[in-house]
Amino acid sequence: MARELLTTWQDYRSALDRILALAERQILIYDEDLVQLALESPEHLAAMQRILQSRQQNGVRIALRNADAYLRHHPKLQRLIATYSHLGAVQQTPPQIAHLRDAILIVDDCNALIRFERDLPRGKLLIDEAEEIRPYRRKFEEIWQEQGEFLSPTKLGL
Repeated sequence: MARELLTTWQDYRSALDRILALAERQILIYDEDLVQLALESPEHLAAMQRILQSRQQNGVRIALRNADAYLRHHPKLQRLIATYSHLGAVQQTPPQIAHLRDAILIVDDCNALIRFERDLPRGKLLIDEAEEIRPYRRKFEEIWQEQGEFLSPTKLGL
């Protein structure tokens, strides 16, 4: 069990690398736009692919307040989600919850990376802290149930 306070973007990125390396069953993300998470990196994509290949239902779920960066700058992540669309999903949250300012990344219900303010690196890393993570998991599920716009993993057209 470990708790670590994060105060710089360097700390945040290091914690992100550490927590994604621990992922075995599930990755849940609630974020402004994925920009600070740099999910297009080979290591981060590999962590998500590992989860999706394990065939866990709802293995990767991502809820975004603003999907523009995802749609424009994350082609590898989009392809990965498209390949495993039956096991993962991305949605843009509805406007009525746009006031939420934090960011949540939960791995396997026992590890989490929490950013208190979407524009600042200040946050905490929780490793093997299932009890402390429970409220964040509940919050993620409430956000997910708001039924935002699901982002299609494939382009429609003729």
